[in-house]
Amino acid sequence: MQNIQSSPFLSAWHMAMLIGAIAMIAIGILIYLIHKLKVASIKDYKGKYDYINRKEIKNYEWIFICIAISAAMVINRYGMDKLYEVEIWFFVRLFISIAGGTLVGYVSFLILEFYYPKVINKKLTKWRYMPRVNPKTGKKMRLLAEHEEDVHLDSGMKAEEDVFSIDYDVWYDESSGDVLIEKYQGHLQALKCNNCGFFTMKVVREEITRQATATAPGELIKHYECSYCKSIRATAFKISTMEADDFKKEKHVFQKNKDVVLVKVEIRSAAGTSKFFEFADLMQAQKFLDEVNEKKIDN
Repeated sequence: MQNIQSSPFLSAWHMAMLIGAIAMIAIGILIYLIHKLKVASIKDYKGKYDYINRKEIKNYEWIFICIAISAAMVINRYGMDKLYEVEIWFFVRLFISIAGGTLVGYVSFLILEFYYPKVINKKLTKWRYMPRVNPKTGKKMRLLAEHEEDVHLDSGMKAEEDVFSIDYDVWYDESSGDVLIEKYQGHLQALKCNNCGFFTMKVVREEITRQATATAPGELIKHYECSYCKSIRATAFKISTMEADDFKKEKHVFQKNKDVVLVKVEIRSAAGTSKFFEFADLMQAQKFLDEVNEKKIDN
């Protein structure tokens, strides 16, 4: 029985699909390794944060694109031992391979859009709040709370924070009084939505409900909305009344549990609806709960 061989074009085509699929996987692995090596080579915690925040999603998008193209090329070799000439099955298979690669790419997009923010949020939180060390004294510095950090920010920095375009972290060395100020893009990373579970809760507006006076702190409310399920919540923040000189003179009592960075309170109404509020420390949360007992929460 005489063997029927594929046309020279089809033989070259199938070989190109094989080589291309291997090359795309190799490129994807190379991008991944370069990304990991780059992160590992950055010694500064803030530098790691900035690089991951700026590059990780983009690099992973390129990796998934390589995987999608590779998948399309592998699919395009299906049934090659039964295809000898360029006929209708060649074009049908080409269409199926493109559709298959597109499906892989779309699933990858969904992973990066809705699942991966949870992963990258943990990474960014780790590097942003990793205790800083004062290079002068070698001692660990403490991250100041919202109501403590304002005294170290100038009017321009405060204005940036007021419109949540920029977020500043202030690290304080108790032994020397040295201060380290780090700048972050405001609220670029979404929070976890308590309704749908996705990290798609972002700030949509802010309002000052009580102005700070010489004797009493003010209050800032940040309103969040989930871009996926559209649920909303609000977070209360204390506006400090201290001036820089007052902060230097004041003896601070620090929280014993340094792992606590946020206190979250959920208020459930009789109708079954919920509202979530977040506070910088336990004192703010307790004060809020005391006020709740005195007046009715507006549903």
